[in-house]
Amino acid sequence: MAFRHHRTRYADPEPTHGVTNPQVTQVNIQQTICVRGWTGTIRPPKSYTDNLNTQQLQAARYTDKTPAHYEEDHFISLELGGHPPDPKNLWPEMWGTPNQPLSSHGPFPASIIGAKSKDKVENALKASVCARTLTLHEAQQTIATDWFKYYRDHILK
Repeated sequence: MAFRHHRTRYADPEPTHGVTNPQVTQVNIQQTICVRGWTGTIRPPKSYTDNLNTQQLQAARYTDKTPAHYEEDHFISLELGGHPPDPKNLWPEMWGTPNQPLSSHGPFPASIIGAKSKDKVENALKASVCARTLTLHEAQQTIATDWFKYYRDHILK
């Protein structure tokens, strides 16, 4: 099975295909995503994402319907110019795995590939964009197509 289609590692491409924020462009990254704390100014309220998480977990693909086992994740992260409230850019991402469900409190063993792993990729890609070793578009493509490959090739190496 290709990593890209692993059902707990990736969002369902039907409802969640990723949407970018039109306010973030390659030209303005130094005034937006590269400013420390900027994502906090655009992050949707927890009440909105918690409500969306509960709704999305009703889909048949989610066998574990416990909201605490998921982070309502931006498919294209805010750090990489993802759209803040668009439901097509938000999905329930497991903290752990179906065999080892975790809550946001962890602990997060290195062997568990879940929300914390994707967060590491998002941070590394943002650092590369801000250092201008990757374009914003390249980073968005990486996170939207195969973030786990980047994790495996660049974070775990």
